[in-house]
Amino acid sequence: MPAVVSSPIPPVLDQLRYQPDAAEHELPGLLARLAEVPDPRKPRGLRHDLVYVLALAACAVLTGATSLLAVSEWAADAPREVLDRIGARRCPLTGTRPVPCETTIRRTLARLDADALDRAVGAWLADRRARPGPKTRRAVAVDGKSLRGAARADGRKIHLLAALDHTSRLVLAQLDVGDKTNEITCFQPLLDTLADLADTVVTSDAMHTQREHADYLAGRDAHYIVIVKGNQKKLRKQLKALPWQRIPLQNRTRERGHGRGEIRRIKAPTSAFRVTPAPGA
Repeated sequence: MPAVVSSPIPPVLDQLRYQPDAAEHELPGLLARLAEVPDPRKPRGLRHDLVYVLALAACAVLTGATSLLAVSEWAADAPREVLDRIGARRCPLTGTRPVPCETTIRRTLARLDADALDRAVGAWLADRRARPGPKTRRAVAVDGKSLRGAARADGRKIHLLAALDHTSRLVLAQLDVGDKTNEITCFQPLLDTLADLADTVVTSDAMHTQREHADYLAGRDAHYIVIVKGNQKKLRKQLKALPWQRIPLQNRTRERGHGRGEIRRIKAPTSAFRVTPAPGA
């Protein structure tokens, strides 16, 4: 069966396309993280280890592959030294390093536990992230997005909730928001996959301005910045009642984007003006 040129990269691996190529010293860490993904295949008759297939796909996407056909072509042209580093099996008769074809790669990826693969990839990206300085807090954004060009079998769009590092813009973790749930119920399971949130500033949009989310972040010793809109009427009323004219302006920016102009002002009320909508605020 000929390969389908438009076979898309799975969303979990597609996030690698915007990351720098993996340096040689980073390959052992990548292989170790991919080894955490359970293999759904039956062991009898396997020609390629799961880690090998995943490493080929990851490295191909890091170098710019945008389809599974492109992944298989990259694997076929990969230097012998690269194949050896990512676990290729050497044929004792011919001395060659067999690589999986497009069909094998596609079928293997389709059967994987997507959440397990996402945790492995997110953990490796987190390993690559530069650590903040002693006077700098780590910041993580929680944001939802619908994937363009990707859809379920019934035609519905795939919607993901992701945690992104503010500085490096690396996707640290992401979850598929199923049809029978929403972003709110995925917030805590998403951040549960991040090992340490202590002293981290978590930002999110107005949908996640929820008391349960604030309690959760405070319980993990994290800070948060949220947007207050009409979904929290009482809190919004308290904030609007503050004497903003008497609070000094600390910063102001003006930008154009998405067809509109945006002016952002930063003011920090002192304890005399503070409202307490939730623990840790």
